[in-house]
This record gives sequence, structure tokens and C-alpha cells, in this order.
Amino acid sequence: MFQSEMTKEEVAGLELIQYEGPISVIDSMGSFERVIDQIAGHHILGFDTETRPSFKKGNVYPTSLIQLSSSDHSWLVRVSRIGYPNKLLDLLSSEDTIKVGSGLNDDLRRLRSDFQFEPGGFLDLQRYVEAFHIEEKGLKKLSGIVLGHRISKSQQVSNWDANHLTEAQLRYAATDAWICLEIYNTLRNSLI
Repeated sequence: MFQSEMTKEEVAGLELIQYEGPISVIDSMGSFERVIDQIAGHHILGFDTETRPSFKKGNVYPTSLIQLSSSDHSWLVRVSRIGYPNKLLDLLSSEDTIKVGSGLNDDLRRLRSDFQFEPGGFLDLQRYVEAFHIEEKGLKKLSGIVLGHRISKSQQVSNWDANHLTEAQLRYAATDAWICLEIYNTLRNSLI
């Protein structure tokens, strides 16, 4: 049903897609407390993280941002500002809430070096797509194969610790979590 591979040229020819819904930036404990129950009320969320890029070998920064997304709302948790509240760690450890991401090993390793917790309920698209005989692992190509659209990675190496995140950064970050959920839902629905 889905092709197994896609060339860069094929991806480049696809229409661009990005998350267009509401985005909540959580950069204080007050804003976190106002939305955590709403976030935790979802059974399945798209998940990603962003980290300030390092251009020096061996220089690694802690996680700047955790992105969580439903199909119609995205939450960007600036953990570089608020840390890791217990309710956030509970969500990241919960087996009851599925967090769908891509290439989760690196994200989870970095998060666990930031703060000790036991990850639970994570589903990695890179493994999940194998059941559909999809050989590609990158999110850009997975979006092309499964959704027929490409996503932009132009903000990937921007400063995620900046005082003010730009609209382009917010849309990029929200899209990365949201697209994981969209890919997962499309694959799952193809089985019905």
C-alpha cells in the first residue's frame, strides 16, 4: 500500500505541509499548571524535542523544548525555562498516554541525562513503519511516503534557547510533533 522508499527529488516535488492550529508556549510554571491536565487528557500525542545546536565538537546542550501535539493543538514546553515539573515527568513515564515520535532513542537519552525518569508509553515511528514494509526512517521521507506531503526542516538548527522564539520556530516545532501523530494515525487507519 505504501512505497518502501522515496528519493530526495521525489520528496522535493511534494507540496509543503505544516501544522496550522493553535500553539501554546509553556514557559512558566503558571502556564504549565493551566494546561497539563488538558495535555494529559489525550490518549495519544505526537512527541519531539529540540535542543540548542552546538557547532563545537563535544559541546552538548540540555534539551530546550519538548513538543507535544494532538491533531488540533500543540504545546511547546520550554524545559530550559521551567525544568521538569513532576506532572511532566508523570506524563513522560505514563504507559497510559502514547507518545509517538521518530528517532526516539536520541531524544530519550538526552532527556534522561537532563533529568532522571523512566520513559513509558513511547512509540517510535522508525520501528512502527517496518510492519508496513517502509524502509525510510527520516521524518521528511516518512511524511512524503505516508501523507504525500513534505515538511520543512529549515529551522532545525536555530537557537531554541532564544528569549523569544519566532513564528517560524513555533510552526516548525509544532509540525515535528504533529506530523508524527498524523503519520501514525494514517498508518493505523490503513489497517482498518
